[in-house]
Amino acid sequence: MALFMIERTFAEVLDADIDEEGDAVTEALNDELGLEWVHTFLTADRTRTYCLYESPNAELLQEHARRLGIPADAIVEVTQYR
Repeated sequence: MALFMIERTFAEVLDADIDEEGDAVTEALNDELGLEWVHTFLTADRTRTYCLYESPNAELLQEHARRLGIPADAIVEVTQYR
């Protein structure tokens, strides 16, 4: 699987704890689409996230965002993560 970084910009400041990927609905959708969440980074102003995922392709990540109703402003394949 390839590794992708997703940039998401939110209109509101995020209050949620992003250290964990999310609820059972999100986890089930990840399983259904064959995605593996790796990590999420939150910017200091709490309006943007950068989510690292393993996925067969970028199109599945677009579908994931569409079904969850969350933004996916940019999806970039990356080559290395430590």
